[in-house]
Amino acid sequence: MSGFALLAVGTAITFAAPANAAPAGGSSANSAVQEALQRDLGLSPQQAEVRFQQEKAAFSKESSIKAALGADFAGSRFDGQSGKLVVNVSDASRVSEVTAAGAVAKVVEHSSADVNAVQAKLAQGSASMPKSVTAWYVDSVTNTVVVEVYGSDAAASSWAKSLGADRVVQVSERPQTYWNVIGGQAITTTSGSRCSAGFNARSSSGARYIIDAGHCGNLGGTWSGPGGTLGTVAGSSFPGNDYSAIRVSSTSATSTALVDRYSSGSDVTVSGSSGGSVGAAVCRSGSTTGWHCGTINALNTTVTYSQGSVGQMIRTNVCAEPGDSGGSLVTSPGSGTRVTALGMTSGGSGNCSSGGTTYFQPVNEALSAYGLTLYTG
Repeated sequence: MSGFALLAVGTAITFAAPANAAPAGGSSANSAVQEALQRDLGLSPQQAEVRFQQEKAAFSKESSIKAALGADFAGSRFDGQSGKLVVNVSDASRVSEVTAAGAVAKVVEHSSADVNAVQAKLAQGSASMPKSVTAWYVDSVTNTVVVEVYGSDAAASSWAKSLGADRVVQVSERPQTYWNVIGGQAITTTSGSRCSAGFNARSSSGARYIIDAGHCGNLGGTWSGPGGTLGTVAGSSFPGNDYSAIRVSSTSATSTALVDRYSSGSDVTVSGSSGGSVGAAVCRSGSTTGWHCGTINALNTTVTYSQGSVGQMIRTNVCAEPGDSGGSLVTSPGSGTRVTALGMTSGGSGNCSSGGTTYFQPVNEALSAYGLTLYTG
C-alpha cells in the first residue's frame, strides 16, 4: 500500500574498523598508569608511584645504552624486583659500560642479531607452519626464542626446532582478537544481509545483547560485526513492533556505550535513554550513509510497510538508506560527545541525496520487552 521501505540490505559490504581512542597525556596519563598498577599488580598507591618513577628512570637510559653497545646489545627489560633496567650483552667485556650507565648487565649467549635471525626464519617458514602454532617471541630473561603451540603437536615442535627455535611451550588456549561493538556500525547475518548495530544492552544476569530492528532480527542466522562473530537472535518482533535482541556470545567482542559518528567526529557515548520530544534535534548512525541529523516530527506514529503496520514510532526528517536499519538514533551531541539513546532505524522514504522521512523504533519499548538495560558511559 505504502511507499515506505525497510532499510536492511541483502548484500554484505567490507567493514570499517573501530576507531581507536587517542592516548591521554600529562599527569592524567601518569595517574591512569598508577591506578592500573594498583589494580593489576596488587600495589599500594605508594608502591605504584615508586614503580612508575623507577620505570621512567630505567627506560630513559635504554636508547643510549643500546646505541653504545651496538651489535653486543642483546635485549633489555625492566626488573620489578630490583627496580632497574637489565641489559643483556653478548660480550662480557661490555659489562662495565652498562653498569656505569646505571643499569644491570647480564651476559648472554645470543646477540639481538642471532635471535632476530631465528624470528626471521620462522616468519619465512610460516607457509608450512602447523595450525597449532599460536605465537613466537624472544624471551629476554632466558635469551631464547620461544614458540607457543596449542595442545600437544609433534609436527609443530619439529617445525619450530628445524627453524632454530630454542623452546616450544604448550598453551591451553588459542589467541583471539578483541574488538568493540559500536552502535551504527555494520552487522551481517549468515544469509548475507546487512543491517546496522543499534545499542548494546545487558540483562540482570550480565548476558549481553544488541538491541536492533525487528525486521533485521527476523532474518535469523548468526550475526557478525567488524571483528568477527557476534551471536544469534534471542528474540524478534516485526511487524506490530520493530525490535529484536541479538545475544552476544563472542568472548572477543566488547560491548560499549559508543555510537559511531563516522567522519563527523569521534564516537559519542550513550548516557541514558528517553522517548524523545517533538522538534528536538537528533542524529542517526548507520553503516550505509554514516552520521546524519535532523529533527523529530512526531511521536507515537504508525507506519505501514508491505509486511504490515508498526505503531508507536518516532517520525523524523533524518535521511536513511538500505543497510542503515537498526542503527542508533540519539539526541544531538552539540559540541560534546554525550548523547541519549532514542531508537533504532526502522524504515522510511527518500534518501540521503534528496532527503526523506525515516521512522525509528523507540529503544525504551525494546528494553522493557526484553528486560534489559543499556550500556552507558
